[in-house]
Amino acid sequence: MVKKDYYEILGIAKNASSEEIKKAYRKLAIKYHPDKNPDNKKIAEEKFKEAAEAYEILSNPEKRQRYDQFGHSGVKGSTSGSGGMNMEDIFTNFGDIFADAFGEGFSSFGFGKTTKHQSTIKGSDLRIRVKLTLEEIAKGIEKKVKVKRLKIAHGVRFKNCNICHGSGQRTRITNTILGRMQTTSQCNICYGTGKKIENIPYGANKHGLIKKEELVNIKIPAGLTEGIQLKISGKGNEAPFNGIPGDLIVLIKELPHNQLKREGSNLHYDLYISFPDAILGALKEVPTINGKARIKIDPGTQSGKTLRLKNKGLPHLEGYGYGSLFIHVNVWTPKKINPEQKKFFEKMKENENFLPHPGNFEKSFFDRVREMFS
Repeated sequence: MVKKDYYEILGIAKNASSEEIKKAYRKLAIKYHPDKNPDNKKIAEEKFKEAAEAYEILSNPEKRQRYDQFGHSGVKGSTSGSGGMNMEDIFTNFGDIFADAFGEGFSSFGFGKTTKHQSTIKGSDLRIRVKLTLEEIAKGIEKKVKVKRLKIAHGVRFKNCNICHGSGQRTRITNTILGRMQTTSQCNICYGTGKKIENIPYGANKHGLIKKEELVNIKIPAGLTEGIQLKISGKGNEAPFNGIPGDLIVLIKELPHNQLKREGSNLHYDLYISFPDAILGALKEVPTINGKARIKIDPGTQSGKTLRLKNKGLPHLEGYGYGSLFIHVNVWTPKKINPEQKKFFEKMKENENFLPHPGNFEKSFFDRVREMFS
C-alpha cells in the first residue's frame, strides 16, 4: 500500500512554517478525536494516528529535510508509525500541541491509562579549552585536566514529594467540548522528580550540590583541527535529585608551530637557500612533524619552486593516510655585496646563462598551486 504524502495529510504546502504545521495538526487532531466521532470511532482513530505520524516527521527539521529529499524511504524507522502508535503514545509525545486549548499534559479520558512518570533532571554542561601543540595533534594524546564540577554533597537525603506523592505529576479532569479530558502537568514543587531534599549538608546549595575539583582524563584523537569540540559524557555538573550528570565539552585550541604552517592535513615550510645553492644544487635539511628530513635541491632551482614530501603531514581525522609536507623554496638575494662580488655580477649581466629563459618546463604560479592540491 502506497503511503500518503505527509504534507497532503496535514493539508499544507511544502514550504509551510513550523507554526502552520502545528496549527494544521491540532485542527485535524481535534476533528478526528475518537471521542468526537462515537459513530465512526475506528476510522477516526486511524485518521488521528495518521495525522500524528505526519506531524512527528514534519515538525522535526532534520526528519523533514530527509523526507523532502528522499520521501518515505528517507525516514523509514524514524516514526512510531500510525499502526504502532497507541493513543497514549500520541498524547505523551505531542501533548504540547493541545496545551493552548486544553492545558498542559492533554490526554484522552478513557483512552489508554495514565501512568506515573517521574522526570529525570540532567545537569548542566561544562566547557573547557585545551591547548595542543602540532606534535600532540599529530600523534593524539591523553591529557589530564582539573575541572571544577557541581556534585551531590555527601549526606544529602531525599524523601517523596508531599504534593505529587512521588509521582512527579499533578493531574486534573475538566469538562471540555470533547467531553471529559484529563490534563497532566509536571509537579512544580519537585520539578517532576517526585522527590524533595530532606537534608542539605553544610556548604551545599539549595539543590544539595557542592563544587569540587576533579581530575578528568581526556583522550584526544590524532588529526583534530582547531575549533572541534569533544564531548566527555557524564563529566559535567551533576544534577539534583540523583539525576543524570551533564557533559564536559572540550574545545580544541591549536598552538602555532614556530616553523611549520598547517592547512588541513597538509603542512607547509618555507625553505630559504643561497644564490650559489640555487645555481649549483645542494642537500638541505628540513623540519618535519616527527623530526627532520633531507631533500635534494637540483642545480638551477628557481625561487618559488614547491617540493612535496608525501605522507609527511598530519594524519587524516577520518583515520586513513596522512597529508603532505610542502616545501616552498625561496632563493635568498643578498642586500649587500663587496666590490669584488659586485664586479663579478656586473660582468654576468649580459651573460647568456644569467638571462631569464622561462620555458614550458618552468611551471607558473597557478600550475604550482594546482599541483600542490592534486
